[in-house]
Amino acid sequence: MNLTKTKCIIIPFLFLFCSVLQSQSFDGAWETVLQNEAGVDTHYVTIFSYGFVSEAFFDKETGKFGGTWGGSFNTNNATFNHTYEFATFDPSLVGTSESTEFEFIDGQLHMADKVWTRIDDGGPGELNGAWLISGRKRGGEMRQMDTSRPRKTMKILSGTRFQWIAYNTETKEFMGTGGGTYTTKNGKYTELIGFFSRDDSRVGASLEFDYEIKDGDWHHSGLSSKGMPIYEIWSKRTLSE
Repeated sequence: MNLTKTKCIIIPFLFLFCSVLQSQSFDGAWETVLQNEAGVDTHYVTIFSYGFVSEAFFDKETGKFGGTWGGSFNTNNATFNHTYEFATFDPSLVGTSESTEFEFIDGQLHMADKVWTRIDDGGPGELNGAWLISGRKRGGEMRQMDTSRPRKTMKILSGTRFQWIAYNTETKEFMGTGGGTYTTKNGKYTELIGFFSRDDSRVGASLEFDYEIKDGDWHHSGLSSKGMPIYEIWSKRTLSE
């Protein structure tokens, strides 16, 4: 057998196989745009990362926040199963689960009467994952935070998109959210705000922070959107938290 010829056959096959798997994966960020009755385009962005999901929708032109929902998820054949941890449009959904049929067609995701286009597959940013805030420096002292408590601040990132959400799974209270695009380069984490539930005037602002991964935790420091110095530690979330 000609080994060189065999390699030439196998390598393209493996590349094709990996490409097919990638096109069938939820991981990363997805988007779709729908027009409401007033003719306004609403931008929907969903981030899937390591068993967690968050969807936000906002005015495509102005970034005016519309709503968000998210929690944990899994898939079984052609069924997408998720459990709500927050839902601005109906807090009574928190703690409940739903199942939705889905299908991948020509690289697009068809689910919940929407057709989603992939934004990224988890790269190129270095912070792909769901993170819970686990420490914050105040008065020069680092204070640890219990990530298992019902009051959570989660930040979920794909390779280019981010969203943070503050909520309480016990009281079903939603405190706020914001998101947009991000980059990681030379130890700098830079956000471009695309929506912010508390203050639409912040849309379009760019914030730069220093970041470093230490023992698996994300150390994040710089100035907040209000110009205040911050130092935070974020821990990678697991499905048990």
